[in-house]
Amino acid sequence: MISLSKSLAAISGLFSTLTLSVFVSTQTAFAQTATEQAPSTAPAESAAPAASADSAAPAATPSDVVPSSGVLPDPASSTAMPDVAQQAGSIPASMLPHDLTPWGMFMQADIVVKAVMVGLAFASLVTWTVWLAKSFEIRFEKSRARKKNRWLETAKSLDEAERAFAKEKDPVARLVRAAAHEVELSQALPAEGVKERIILQLERVEASASRRISNGMGILATIGATSPFVGLFGTVWGIMNSFIGISKAHTTSLAVVAPGIAEALLATAIGLVAAIPAVVIYNMFTRSIGGYRLILGNASANVLRLASRDLDRGDMKLQHTARQAAE
Repeated sequence: MISLSKSLAAISGLFSTLTLSVFVSTQTAFAQTATEQAPSTAPAESAAPAASADSAAPAATPSDVVPSSGVLPDPASSTAMPDVAQQAGSIPASMLPHDLTPWGMFMQADIVVKAVMVGLAFASLVTWTVWLAKSFEIRFEKSRARKKNRWLETAKSLDEAERAFAKEKDPVARLVRAAAHEVELSQALPAEGVKERIILQLERVEASASRRISNGMGILATIGATSPFVGLFGTVWGIMNSFIGISKAHTTSLAVVAPGIAEALLATAIGLVAAIPAVVIYNMFTRSIGGYRLILGNASANVLRLASRDLDRGDMKLQHTARQAAE
């Protein structure tokens, strides 16, 4: 009985010793973790003797460490920050954007995108050149045609108009000469079909003048119709380069995607800059050329009126001569 009591007492003492050892080990581990997370307060504390550290109270557990702001740190955010930094650091420096100005994006663009941008810039230059040249041409031709048309309204005969415009080479003068030439060729023929032949000659002169004044309009129409699609081609090519950059860098960071998308949008913008003025200028010139054709139509009507007057006057002279011969 006595030996059993001694055995139980020995086992109890051993269990108590093991429990105390486990407790002390746990407290020591918590103290080390808290020391690693919390910043050192003073150099003197780190230089304290080992004996005083052993005799001191256990350090605060991680649950007792609270920032001065009173807000616990978010484990998810603290874990995500190294990942983002690691991801950004893994991107090659050559793939990162250096200059996002229009000129910088042009210099960093692919050769195909550069060719698209240069072509669209040249198309825009051609558009404004055509606008400048055609503006002066149409204004001058309309002013000259108005003056000649006003003079024809006061003329008394086709011969008078032909003598006045003998040295002129504008469309109104060619209308007068074409009508006079047809009247001269038809003197030995019946007068019934002379007016129809004069009308045909005048229509040919009008068509020639309209075709000449419309030179350059096809260029504007082509630029206005194709520039957006050329810019769209540059956009598609830039987006393709962006996806290729993503596959090479093995990352979806905006630092890799943004330059290609910016180049694509720049190509689209240049295409719109070339297309919009071309369409506007084309519509403006179409209205101006329509007004010029109206002036030529009025001049043609005045020429036909003079020719008809001369023909009727000639018929009257022939009838008067025939009556005199009969008497």
